[in-house]
Amino acid sequence: MNEAEIKLKRTESLLLELIPEALSSLNDKRLHEIDILEVKCSRGRSDAKVYLNPSSLTEQEKRDSLKLLRKARPIVETFCLKDQGWYRCPKLTFEFDEQLKKSQDIEALFKKIAKD
Repeated sequence: MNEAEIKLKRTESLLLELIPEALSSLNDKRLHEIDILEVKCSRGRSDAKVYLNPSSLTEQEKRDSLKLLRKARPIVETFCLKDQGWYRCPKLTFEFDEQLKKSQDIEALFKKIAKD
């Protein structure tokens, strides 16, 4: 692992800690309940995708949550800037992680095949 990869991983782990802290400082209780699973930064650390846990939310709640998060994005980025003293913060994009659901569906198919 070279130095650039280490910096990238460090930034991702910092954002994984800072984003929930920033969301909990906001007044909207719906944002406090959102679980963040992972943060993936681009190579140049100018963009970051924040993956959220969709398990306990309906489709309508997911849409509402994404809308709230898009509105709160500048506040969260400012919080990260001030907390870490960074010159700039990665532009955050929020999306729900559907990989867990896909893997559960695949496992269910394998179990069904095993029974037959």
